[in-house]
Amino acid sequence: MANEAPEIVKASLQQALVDLIDLSLQAKQAHWNVYGPQFRSVHLQLDEVTDMVRAFSDDVAERLVAVGGQPDGRAATVLADSAVEQYESGPVSSDKVIMQLESRLSATADRIRGELPELEADMPSQDLLTSVAFGLEKQAWMFRASH
Repeated sequence: MANEAPEIVKASLQQALVDLIDLSLQAKQAHWNVYGPQFRSVHLQLDEVTDMVRAFSDDVAERLVAVGGQPDGRAATVLADSAVEQYESGPVSSDKVIMQLESRLSATADRIRGELPELEADMPSQDLLTSVAFGLEKQAWMFRASH
C-alpha cells in the first residue's frame, strides 16, 4: 500500500483512539452521576467534552484507516489498552468531577504531545494529533478555570 505509514504512526493513532473512547465514556459517566452546587454547568460541559472527544476519536480512526492501520475500538481493547485512569462509579460531586476530568484530559493531551516528535514521518497524522491535544488542553483549562 503506497500510503502506508510507519508502525509508530499507526500505534500512536491506535493509542489515541482507545484513550479518546475511554475519555468519552468517562465524561458521559460523570455527566450521568454529577451532583452538587455546580451541577448544571458541569453537566452541560460534560456533554460538550463527550461530543468533542467522540468527534476526535472518529477523525483518529479514519486517519488510521487512511494510513493502512486497522482501528480497534472494541470495549475489550479499550479496557485493556487505555492509559486513562479508571473512573469511579456512582454519584460524584461537581468539585470532584472537575478535578478528575481536568486531570484525565490533561494527562491524555500530555501523552499525545509526547509522541508528536515520533510522527514527523506522517505530518497529517501529527497535525491531527496536535489538534486533538489542543482540544483536550482547552477543555482541561475550562474545568480548571471553573474550580
